[in-house]
Amino acid sequence: MAHIDIFKDDAFKLGSLTATVNTSAEGQAVPTTLDSLFDEEGVTTTTVSIERSNGKLALVADAPRGSPGASLEPERRDLIPFNTLHLPLRDTIYADEIQNVRAFGTESELEVMLSVVNKRANKLRKAIDVTLGYHRLGAVTGKILDADGQRVLLDLYQRFGYTQKTVNFALGTASTKVRQKVIDAKRQAEDALAGEAVIVGWLGIVGRGFYDAFTGHDSVEKAFERWKDGEFLRQDLRAGFMFEGVEWKEYYGKVGNISFIEPDDGYLIPVTSDDLFQTKFAPANHIDAVNTIGVPYYASQEILQHGVGVDLKVQSNPLTINTRPNVVIKLKKA
Repeated sequence: MAHIDIFKDDAFKLGSLTATVNTSAEGQAVPTTLDSLFDEEGVTTTTVSIERSNGKLALVADAPRGSPGASLEPERRDLIPFNTLHLPLRDTIYADEIQNVRAFGTESELEVMLSVVNKRANKLRKAIDVTLGYHRLGAVTGKILDADGQRVLLDLYQRFGYTQKTVNFALGTASTKVRQKVIDAKRQAEDALAGEAVIVGWLGIVGRGFYDAFTGHDSVEKAFERWKDGEFLRQDLRAGFMFEGVEWKEYYGKVGNISFIEPDDGYLIPVTSDDLFQTKFAPANHIDAVNTIGVPYYASQEILQHGVGVDLKVQSNPLTINTRPNVVIKLKKA
């Protein structure tokens, strides 16, 4: 019969539980559309500074051989600090839940209890994963919101001093030249990027209302029908709809009454050679994690007073950010 003291075993310490919760079972970790855009890295501090400079590419004037040459204008640099966020989630395993757990077959009580704890920890991790996805969409839209969908945790446009650029696609008007609207949006993104990174592709993530109006518009519908006709020839049926060099995907996410993206909105994202989108993970607020390189998730447990159970905690301490929010163009259906 399992005893509460089993949780004093080394297998239930921070390092062991953290290593387990950071390892997904094969086939259970399915990257989302946005995950591939983000570069992940652990940091040793809870504050991350993004360096910004006024440096622009410039043309070099011809000069006589042997002349000293022109000098570049000195760059003005500034550091913009950002605090990582703290996403803790708890669960309790009560003594009554484990009192009848017995070893069976070749499994020991320790192995059985580890299975119970890991199952609970992975459930908490999944909730944090959904939250990270919500934050990553916020990095695209420019505002990272709290779990209530209202409180702004981080306004990237305000912090960087940019104004969000918007293109109205006027999809409710039959005469709209949608191809030109796409080109206009791409040009705005290219101008904002100012040649400082190589664009290797384009991604358009849009709400349901936008997607239906977009694919149903007269100037797009024929291309969409051709794409659907050839769909059975594709090996990966999850591929997006290509139009005017952009991969268009309907993006839907909702938890409770919180929608991840408004139905009639969309965002055009340049996929660049630069680390435009980043997620930094800070260490946990745990004495054993101080000044270490952060990992995506931490798991720890503590025996409750009077031995009535175990308090299980899983946390993540991320900063999810778009270092150039002005290169993402907001799209409106109307």
